[in-house]
Amino acid sequence: MGGVEDNEHEPPSKRVKSSSREPKGVSNGLKEPASYSFGASMARPLASQGDDEVIGSKGIRKVEFVRIIAEALYSLGYSKTGACLEEESGIPFQSPTISIFIQQILDGNWDGSIVSLHKIGIVDESIIKSASFIILQQKFFELLDREKLLEALKTLRTEITPLSINSNRVRELSLFILSPKFRITRGSGQQMVKPKARSELLEELQKLFPPTVMIPDRRLLQLVEQALDLQREACLFHNSDVGETSLFTDHHCGRDQIPSQTVQILQEHQDEVWYLQFSQNGKYLASSSRDNSAIIWEVDLDGKVSLKHRLTGHQKPVSSISWSPDDDQILTCGIEEVVRRWDVTSGECLHVYEKGLLGLISCSWSPDGKCVFSGLTDKSIITWDLEGKEIECLKGQKTLGISDLQITSDGRLIVTICKETMILLTDRESRSERCIEEEQMIVSFTLSRDNKYLLVSLVNEELHLWNIESHIRLVAKYKGHKRSRFIVKACFGGLEQAFIASGSEDSQIYIWHRGSGELVETLRGHSGAVNCISWNPVNPHMLASASDDRSIRIWGLKQLHSKQKDKGKSSSSNGIHYCNGATI
Repeated sequence: MGGVEDNEHEPPSKRVKSSSREPKGVSNGLKEPASYSFGASMARPLASQGDDEVIGSKGIRKVEFVRIIAEALYSLGYSKTGACLEEESGIPFQSPTISIFIQQILDGNWDGSIVSLHKIGIVDESIIKSASFIILQQKFFELLDREKLLEALKTLRTEITPLSINSNRVRELSLFILSPKFRITRGSGQQMVKPKARSELLEELQKLFPPTVMIPDRRLLQLVEQALDLQREACLFHNSDVGETSLFTDHHCGRDQIPSQTVQILQEHQDEVWYLQFSQNGKYLASSSRDNSAIIWEVDLDGKVSLKHRLTGHQKPVSSISWSPDDDQILTCGIEEVVRRWDVTSGECLHVYEKGLLGLISCSWSPDGKCVFSGLTDKSIITWDLEGKEIECLKGQKTLGISDLQITSDGRLIVTICKETMILLTDRESRSERCIEEEQMIVSFTLSRDNKYLLVSLVNEELHLWNIESHIRLVAKYKGHKRSRFIVKACFGGLEQAFIASGSEDSQIYIWHRGSGELVETLRGHSGAVNCISWNPVNPHMLASASDDRSIRIWGLKQLHSKQKDKGKSSSSNGIHYCNGATI
């Protein structure tokens, strides 16, 4: 790709070579049939014998296990079966006091529910006060709904206000009494404020109570889903959300879920291919080259990639590309030259951005697509509107001669390399700055789609994953690829960006499982250094790589490749070559 001199003051240049339980209760004073079975649990106290009995190898308390199963049965509507479980096990689903409390809420027995609230075993006084406020607020709204203003006022003055909490809400409630106009909700669909359904009130209270007092809704389902999530996260090859999930077996994906077979070779560039990137919608791929051009490729529904436009006009090698948020336009940047904005549909150059005698080294869009950012050779960052009017220029050492500049999708942060071992995160509003400091020279970086992580490529052949969401911290390291002279870029990819992929100077592509850091695949096929990788953000089974061998390779699943082989596809024009079997 171009060389990088071993100079302690200069980083590698860009190549100059380098539902809940649904207790159907009372809604607005109208009683609905309850879906609970209270009889058995109300007639029996909680079991005292065997409370400490455990089952399984993890020390799970039997009482908790049985109660959670009972909750699952009731939530599924199997009330008789739930009652049988309580009867046979001798372990009631709820304590008698909780059962009474639930029925009081459903019946609108507010005074009785407040009394029971103090008996259900909650130690934290703040929880009791908050729960009392929620209950009495419901009482207030139901009285107001029935136009019993004096009783509602009495509840507010003698019951809600003495709790001495949530004073702002108390003032709002007093306004509801003063005038009906204050009871109208703000927004487009103006409606009168109404009391909640009592089943919803129970759900709100349940979230407030400790789980030992009131079992969270659908707790067993939550635990099962958590177990499935953990199994998927631990699975080294999980890269598809297609297919049924079974509880009968542990989750396991095969290596065939990773795109590891070359399915196309694109050879339209006349020199080393330095950079490439899929559009956000996955319908296009853009590439840039040392041949001073960029190419927009189109991805059809079958995954076939074909040339759409060749973008010419740069006088120097094109080092970086940036897609607009709507994928209708694209930016290209020549090395220390200019930034050009192109229309994706027509291939027309819409504008050329330049700054006097200074060269431009990077390009990026604002999330709203109305501004263009670029790093300059004087290490400042400039912002233009689409027509080229300069909006602002951040002076000082904000960037180096490396083509990485990214804006978080919320538009809040500008991320650049400000020193050879330091990445700068600049808040656009507050102008505050945070830094990531590495011990080794930084080669390149890329942001995760959710803006939470930054993947940094270092000169010592390591990739570092940093969490930048709040407190900056190093999360993981990835090793195995080769880099000694050139700019080699890595990317996030796969389903939910569960993988890390990087090019390498040994002509191979390295793929790691992001969570475990384990190297899961090494892809061979290129005959020159692999400079850049891009994973299709829509299709987790599609990967593209750019190389010094002047080609772009499209990688897919082996099983899909076999189907192509069966169709007898061998080659096509336009510099696109299809693979037959293992032979390229």
